Amino acid sequence: MPAVDQAARILFALGRNLRGQATLTEICGEVGISKSKGLAILNTLRGAGLVVKSDRAKAYGLGPRLLTLSRALLDHTDLAHEAAPYLDELAASTGCTALLGIVSGDRLFVIARREARASMGIAVHVGNRFPLTLGAHGKAILAALPEEELECVLAGGSLYVWGEPSKDSVDISALRAEIEECRRVGYAHDLSVTQAGIGAVSAVLMDEYSEASPPGMSRVVGCLIVVGTFGVEAVAEHGEKVAATARQLSSRGGFPL
Repeated sequence: MPAVDQAARILFALGRNLRGQATLTEICGEVGISKSKGLAILNTLRGAGLVVKSDRAKAYGLGPRLLTLSRALLDHTDLAHEAAPYLDELAASTGCTALLGIVSGDRLFVIARREARASMGIAVHVGNRFPLTLGAHGKAILAALPEEELECVLAGGSLYVWGEPSKDSVDISALRAEIEECRRVGYAHDLSVTQAGIGAVSAVLMDEYSEASPPGMSRVVGCLIVVGTFGVEAVAEHGEKVAATARQLSSRGGFPL
């Protein structure tokens, strides 16, 4: 039904908005509908608690009832349950926080987390979302892309690989070298975009059994990430564990996402 499709596109448009809210004019322009139709749909979504309106800013944002849906998804996502023992093992063997993120649009959503008993708490929680190209997981994802898709990303919009949102601030030659290294060893690392003393390593999860993606398109469904207080001396050890675990999960297939 057109109205359902338009409502879904409005919700996704609000979710992509970097300000967290948008005016009626901005929403309707992005979705491609009239203001009268957009207002009617937004009022319906507001009534369900899926959208909220700031009268002062005259702008709309995602509503709190979406948290109920997201929590239900996270609680019942097979991948999160499937990954639980693997995350437990990663956290215990590395002494770090182990995270599972899934790819959705241009964001990575954290759907599961395990923390080692003796580790320092890392401020990344279930439900957090990050730019797809940020830090260790971003470089791992870029390295997993087919060449044609990778070139499109590198030539396109913002890249956050070193924490900077401006593509012009990224040394593409240096990034290509890191991508090649990631392809060689099977994981990416980052010791620069987080606070001093915090390191991260990441490897991608691939849907090896999916036939849904057209030829040449990536089948990256998510990332495993280990974050903790370690430096360059521990990168290889942690990275190899993360890469091996990601391969095990990917080989099981059956991703529902």
